[in-house]
Amino acid sequence: TEINNMLSYAIYNGITINTEVNSLIESKDLNDLINAHNILVKNITPATPKSIEYTKTLRNEGQNKSIFSKLPIVRNLILLALFFLILFIITALSPNVNNSSLDKGLMNNSGLPLLLNLSYLASVAGLGVVFYLLKKVSDSIKNSTMVSEESISYLAQIVLGIIAGLIMSEIISFYTKTPEDIDLFNKGVLALIGGFSSEAIFNILQGIIDRVKSIFIVPKPNK
Repeated sequence: TEINNMLSYAIYNGITINTEVNSLIESKDLNDLINAHNILVKNITPATPKSIEYTKTLRNEGQNKSIFSKLPIVRNLILLALFFLILFIITALSPNVNNSSLDKGLMNNSGLPLLLNLSYLASVAGLGVVFYLLKKVSDSIKNSTMVSEESISYLAQIVLGIIAGLIMSEIISFYTKTPEDIDLFNKGVLALIGGFSSEAIFNILQGIIDRVKSIFIVPKPNK
């Protein structure tokens, strides 16, 4: 089944197939079928048999559905983008969200102003991570690399993006030289970058932790 799916995908998308696959497919030997499968996997990369099957299933199930019902993950990301955009507009219109209030940060702010400022930064980070995920999904659809597990992991990536945006805007900006350097624009940009590049920030923090661990953990001598 996977060989047939890969052949159909390659022919439909004009992908060059190695002609040696023909004789291997006609053989009843398991080794020949495995070799044919391996050759086709290389031909269709970055798509995979799993992603082709998932894309085929989505296409068959969504024939009589609207554009938003065909791909629930795209619909959900668009709804989240609208939610973060509305939250961004509402908090930005509040008089409690301004340069002075953002300059105070987490340490010197409290009550409703703190909630509104954090909501503002979280909405910017949310817009950043949803923007990144929508681009990622569009590329996955175009290249037929989408798999069912991605829709489950996107929720975790959104939460990570918001956390990364708050870390970038509140902790990193806290160490700038003067309070005048911390303003609405700088914190908003840091929150946007944090949301968009949450994976990179996670890898950076993980690298720092690994380096710290290597200082205190002494490798065992070889026997």
